Amino acid sequence: MANADLSEKVVVIAGGGKNLGALIADQLVEGGARKLALHYNSDASRVATEETAATLTDKGAEVITFQGDLSIADNNTKLFDLARSHFGKVSIGINTAGVVIKKPILEVTEADYEKSFAANSKAAFFFIQQAGRTLEERGSIVTIVTSLLAAYTPFYSIYPGSKAPVEHYTRAASKEFGERGISVNAVGPGPMDTPFFYGQENAESTAYNKAGAALGKFSRTGLTDIQDIAPLIRFLVTEGWWITGQTIFANGGYTTR
Repeated sequence: MANADLSEKVVVIAGGGKNLGALIADQLVEGGARKLALHYNSDASRVATEETAATLTDKGAEVITFQGDLSIADNNTKLFDLARSHFGKVSIGINTAGVVIKKPILEVTEADYEKSFAANSKAAFFFIQQAGRTLEERGSIVTIVTSLLAAYTPFYSIYPGSKAPVEHYTRAASKEFGERGISVNAVGPGPMDTPFFYGQENAESTAYNKAGAALGKFSRTGLTDIQDIAPLIRFLVTEGWWITGQTIFANGGYTTR
């Protein structure tokens, strides 16, 4: 079965210290991965990342960490170079990092715009670029985007707007890296039950989002659970390696194109 054995794979996860990134790391280790590099952006995530690394180490994995702003292209180079120099190769690159800004268009500042596109578009591009330079044959790249790419909604302009280019990066990279057997995909979760979601919403909008998914009443919170997303990422970088160039909306029927 293609790429099912994780025991010799080296995994780089951007935003790998907490929330979805940490769960993906944990599930990959449970599935046999033993060599991981976890990225985090700022000191605010240092403790969580160190705790995640310690947990994975207790489960038998060797884990290194890297702090840096991936919207600076050179930090992507440093991240992948660190993983390759430490472990000898890199097999899988997963990018869960990003920022969300929810505002009416008339209130969006230039600083908001620059911050959103730096984190969600520029960083994603250079992560994919450096993964493409570094990954061994039959590797996999996955970027987390958002189901808002398939939504028609107010107040979210620059968040999905800054994620939308990742679809084009993904498709182009899948063609360019395909000759080396590297699959490249994007996954768009629905509104997820993490601090990333609640920081932008009030009680009314939270209730609205909870009512939006066709499978919502079967969810623990009514929102997309990270427990439902991590297995999809694990599948795409193992048995699902043949899937490439796609944006997959995993949202319980919240929205579709």
